[in-house]
Amino acid sequence: MPIALFVLGLVAGIASGMFGIGGGVIIVPVLVTVLGFALQQATGTSLAALLMPVGIFAVLEYHRANKLNLRAAAWIAAGLAIGAIFGANVALSLPSATLRQIYGIFLLYASWRFVEPRKWLAEIRGQANTATSASETATMVAWYWMALLGVVAGIASGMFGIGGGVIIVPALVGLLRFDQKTAAGTSLAALLLPVSLGGVIVYYQSGQLDLGVAVAVALGLLIGAFAGARIALGLPSKTIKRIYGIFLLFVGLYFIFRDLLFLAATR
Repeated sequence: MPIALFVLGLVAGIASGMFGIGGGVIIVPVLVTVLGFALQQATGTSLAALLMPVGIFAVLEYHRANKLNLRAAAWIAAGLAIGAIFGANVALSLPSATLRQIYGIFLLYASWRFVEPRKWLAEIRGQANTATSASETATMVAWYWMALLGVVAGIASGMFGIGGGVIIVPALVGLLRFDQKTAAGTSLAALLLPVSLGGVIVYYQSGQLDLGVAVAVALGLLIGAFAGARIALGLPSKTIKRIYGIFLLFVGLYFIFRDLLFLAATR
């Protein structure tokens, strides 16, 4: 079991380092579907694993490559800390079935953001515009937009046991004009701080947290995030992003239709 949990953390860490996400979108589904955790317990355990500074080496890699906006990361982290507490309380007040539906819809949204089907079709048709790119001046955004982004990501973090990067990175790229690698580095830096501590405390007090599992997963995350950052900085990540988006699509559909599949299997 500890080896399997370490491998889970390793895989989630590679995705974390490459895409600037926490890794909870991999950790939570595996804990629920493979290890039989209740969704609230998986969420709390994932948050605890992400609470540790598992992305420190990945953040240093992005910093060395000058792909990190510390000012933006600080304001996003402040918003995350507030939103995570609220999100955890919401998650614990909802029935598991309802939470699964919400989580599934959230993953479908994340999948769409990663796959970017319109751009993909344009590239297939040879119509992709490669002349424009995000500029550095576009990263000079008012602090309150960064903080608001952090609050929204924090609510999702507390509800679903994710770091929040799956919301932060698409928003930084699509709305605030960050380039992909700077968005990933900035997101990881924001998630490096113990911003989900409030949410972890809420889950711990309600008994929905397995510290042993969290530590084993965190060790894998630490190594995987560093490896993922090296891969992202050395290779174009467009194809890998889309593969990951397709993975999220299937996981999201599973959570949405899980109860229907269970009923059909028991008839």
